[in-house]
Amino acid sequence: MSQTTAPFTDDFARDPYRALARLREAAPVHHVTLPDGSRAWLVTRDAEVRPLLADDRRLSVDKRHSRTGYTGFSLPPALDRNLLNVDGADHLRLRRLVSQGFTPRRVAALRPAITATAERLAAALTPDGSDLVADFATPLPLAVIGDLFALPEADRAPFARWITTMLTPPTPRDAVAAITAVHRFLVDLVAARRAAPGDDLLSALVAARDEDDRLTEDELVSLAFLILGAGIENVQHTVSAGLFALSRHPDQLAALRSEPALLPGAVEEFLRYAHPNLTAIRRFATEDLAVAGTAIPAGETVLLCLASANRDPRRHADPEAFDVRRPTQPAQLALGAGLHYCLGAPLARLEIEVALSTLLPRFPHLDTGSARWRTNFRSHALACLPVTA
Repeated sequence: MSQTTAPFTDDFARDPYRALARLREAAPVHHVTLPDGSRAWLVTRDAEVRPLLADDRRLSVDKRHSRTGYTGFSLPPALDRNLLNVDGADHLRLRRLVSQGFTPRRVAALRPAITATAERLAAALTPDGSDLVADFATPLPLAVIGDLFALPEADRAPFARWITTMLTPPTPRDAVAAITAVHRFLVDLVAARRAAPGDDLLSALVAARDEDDRLTEDELVSLAFLILGAGIENVQHTVSAGLFALSRHPDQLAALRSEPALLPGAVEEFLRYAHPNLTAIRRFATEDLAVAGTAIPAGETVLLCLASANRDPRRHADPEAFDVRRPTQPAQLALGAGLHYCLGAPLARLEIEVALSTLLPRFPHLDTGSARWRTNFRSHALACLPVTA
């Protein structure tokens, strides 16, 4: 067995990309100790990460395949039975239930509403007084997903705070409290929508449960949890980190302003360079594996390092450069691949593009102040990004 390392130190928190580059150049696979003392296999290079993302035969997201006592967030069943934790026929069944809400055509129809929200939020931003995370990047996807679910306005910000606390808890007690709050909120929300259905995505899921019996009650609540949580968290952090990158690369900012046609490619570069997820959702080997010559026993945890693969010089030319003109092929891996490719990818891309096209004309220089980051082995995300001029 490979020697075990513990790379998730203070140095990693200060600059995870540099730490990951060292690991990537040392070897394609590492046996690592996670902050909670558990162990996992970290795969760092694109040549291995890319095919393994799509390998749902030898790698499973279902915790029942773990032989190491993996517990993860220790979610209650009503939050745990979602697309990130099931494979095969169950995954396809759940995915089909919600995929119609995220087709490119349906998403494109949301552009006017997303643009109106972005313009309203941007109009309220002021130099030397606004935080792009709290005042723009967070409320934008919160409004979009909240509208899809007809989420009461007063409940949106608290829900987003609970999700953030779950993912980056100050203490274990805070994580438990956030999970409890999210669980209670979603169970109550489903009950309210069941009593008074509307023309929204959650009402459609409730109908699929009650009228067609196509999912269980736990699956219903879990789907709501995943769509709401992931739909807010990933977009807000990709937008804010991408804006931070633009503020530090004025030549790229100028290119986007002078050539609006670059926007779709810039979105892909945001995802490659600035997506918050450092690793994909953990997987478990369903059989003994050999990955780049390294033996991984069945039942052990495997982490596919998206951030490292997205900056692998074997796949991407000059990968540490932020370049809005970068060719979109080879594709970035931030949204996954294969069966577990991000369900909300079209919506995420649209929100990022609208955010860019709305903000750039309003802030000719996009100067930002002292950024504050929240980093763990799973993610690297901005907690604060003040506008300074």
